[in-house]
Amino acid sequence: MARIKEGKYIWMNGELIPWQDAKIHVLTHALHYSSAVFEGIRCYKTEKGPMIFRLKEHMERLLNSAKIYRMDVPYSIDDLMKASIEIIKANEIEECYIRPLIYRGYYNLGVNPFECPVEVAIAVWEWGKYLGAEAIEKGVDVMFSSWTRIAPNTLPPMAKAAGNYANSQLIKMEAAMYGFVEGIALDAQGFVSEGSGENLFAVKDGVIYTPFLDACILPGITRDTVIKIAKDEGIEVREVLIPREFLYIADEVFFTGTAAEITPIKTIDKIPVGRGERGPVTKRLQEIFFGYVKGKIPDKYNWLTPVK
Repeated sequence: MARIKEGKYIWMNGELIPWQDAKIHVLTHALHYSSAVFEGIRCYKTEKGPMIFRLKEHMERLLNSAKIYRMDVPYSIDDLMKASIEIIKANEIEECYIRPLIYRGYYNLGVNPFECPVEVAIAVWEWGKYLGAEAIEKGVDVMFSSWTRIAPNTLPPMAKAAGNYANSQLIKMEAAMYGFVEGIALDAQGFVSEGSGENLFAVKDGVIYTPFLDACILPGITRDTVIKIAKDEGIEVREVLIPREFLYIADEVFFTGTAAEITPIKTIDKIPVGRGERGPVTKRLQEIFFGYVKGKIPDKYNWLTPVK
């Protein structure tokens, strides 16, 4: 993966800071104890100018994550939405990835974080296809990970928290070391959970299946988008517990996520999914999804926020 493409500014605590000056102290609480929550959001180039996809929903989830971790954030959803627009304008880019971050800052270094200030930053940069330029059409090769997804009552999977991604890194690194693009984790009961940074769907006999929230998954914004699109198309969607072997015999399997968008899976543990290529249901969902984010389909759900 290429080095991050640097921009001009990063928004930090209400100020635009030059990219290279956006720094924190080495004893910042979040560095040592993962006391941070974050989001991933995409802004797309459209014929009507840059549009941010489901900005409000992402900021709602960000503040919900902070609430779970008892972080009193000094900004409202509207403040964070306006800041996101401001930083895109300041960096003069039309299409980008947006990374809001709320973290416990520098004060003391005990496990108890309450005395550390709650800091907020938003960065934007140009970022292509997360799982590879050809992945959207050709699909990716994945494996089941030996690492189990975080279990209930250990870490809260409904929070998009930095600490959860220590588990994700183990899943991702293991897959990379074995020559796969991504790993799929099972939950503590042995059912399918999600990828290291993506939700997962399977198609069998015209029905779409996806794990319950009970399977320790992040309630994905793109996941929710795909469910709505599928129902609009008259495709049945079932949220169920999915056994591992079901994915081997599924007609289609695909990842969803802000970074991954909708990415088909062509093999799992070297077993071809269906015919080992993107299937018709996945392709149709992609067409509608990209139609929405690119502003080519009427925005009946008010999913797009213009950067004017």
